[in-house]
Amino acid sequence: MAHLSSSSKLLHFFICFIQLSFHGYSVTHWEDIQSLKHFRNDVVSTSITPGSCLSTWDFTLDPCDSLSTDKFTCGIRCDVLLSNISRVTELTLDQAGYSGTLTPSLNLPYLQTLDLTNNFFTGPIPSSFSKLTRLVQLSLSSNSFTESIPDSLPDSLEELLLDNNNLTGPIPHTLNNLKNLKRLELQGNKLTGEFPNLSQLSNLNFLDVSNNLISGDLPATSTVTFPVNLIELTMRNNSLQGNIPASLVNNSVYLQVLDLSYNNLSGTIPPELFTHRSLQQLTLANNELRWVETPANWGSNSELIAVDLSNNDIHGFLPGFMGWMPKLTALSLENNKFSGMIPTQYAVKAVAEDNGFERLLLGGNYLFGLIPGPLLRLKAGSGVTIRLGGNCLYECPESFYFCGGVQKSLVECKSFTPVIP
Repeated sequence: MAHLSSSSKLLHFFICFIQLSFHGYSVTHWEDIQSLKHFRNDVVSTSITPGSCLSTWDFTLDPCDSLSTDKFTCGIRCDVLLSNISRVTELTLDQAGYSGTLTPSLNLPYLQTLDLTNNFFTGPIPSSFSKLTRLVQLSLSSNSFTESIPDSLPDSLEELLLDNNNLTGPIPHTLNNLKNLKRLELQGNKLTGEFPNLSQLSNLNFLDVSNNLISGDLPATSTVTFPVNLIELTMRNNSLQGNIPASLVNNSVYLQVLDLSYNNLSGTIPPELFTHRSLQQLTLANNELRWVETPANWGSNSELIAVDLSNNDIHGFLPGFMGWMPKLTALSLENNKFSGMIPTQYAVKAVAEDNGFERLLLGGNYLFGLIPGPLLRLKAGSGVTIRLGGNCLYECPESFYFCGGVQKSLVECKSFTPVIP
């Protein structure tokens, strides 16, 4: 029995020696090699063109040991992490028109970056990606992925870029689990339902959900719905409706860019938008907004540089306070129901040398009366773009470049009844 026991130990030692010897010749961990093979096999072979990254993948060689040769010339990055064994930490493909699906068996536990941007991958995003617990950036932008966003994704993610695909269904509440997320891009899909409460994403700076089918009201309560550290929020071209709540900006103290254009928003534009301490760009064009409310301090401390309220249903006089906003250089109020005369302060700001209007678009309203004197000093080529066409300004001579465009007919102007709040 002792003799058999010694033989068994010797056999076990021999097997271990062979395994160690085999791995000694393999720089890349064998599990990573198998995952790369699975990934490569799920790519349609006819979409792998000569000179592309995947055309250099040759598994007769070791992937991480061949990065200095003409094989595996791009697409992966390896780092030596343990006992001289390399692990794949990045998988970034070129924009070579690859097609196919993503294998659920992509088992690369040390992967930090997965970037397949601008290709033709289809099918669902595998829920097994949640097992990639070191993944920091997942970029699947501009492909043809379908179905819904997985409920479970690696909570190590800092960037999640799923824009310009064919994803459907609602935005999952479980995205709140991604506590490290800084950038979330979901624009250009077919996402539906109401926008979820994502207030737990305290590190999120950039959020873009434009060009989807998101519906419902923006929350009008004091409850925080959007991440407090947002710098840019873009929700253009959806089906949002109702009023714009003041809490939207009051709770996002670092917000610099807000774009809610091309929705169905209505009611009054809250004055808080014009006095926000960091907001620089406000775009509310192509909605059904009806009034502009004047802020208490007339916007004298506003940080806004560009405001676009064009193509709404806004009534009343032109907001005089916008002529006093110190940093505002681009203002578009075109195609609304504004009436009355052009404020003199608009004209003064248009000719100002410092922080004056570079773009002032007032066409398509019901403005009347004389053109303020300072505007008449402007010449074509002055660098200031002004549009006053489509109003009731019959004293706007065509010799002035900004008077171009036919004014409304006298009948239409006389039949218009201004509505003053």
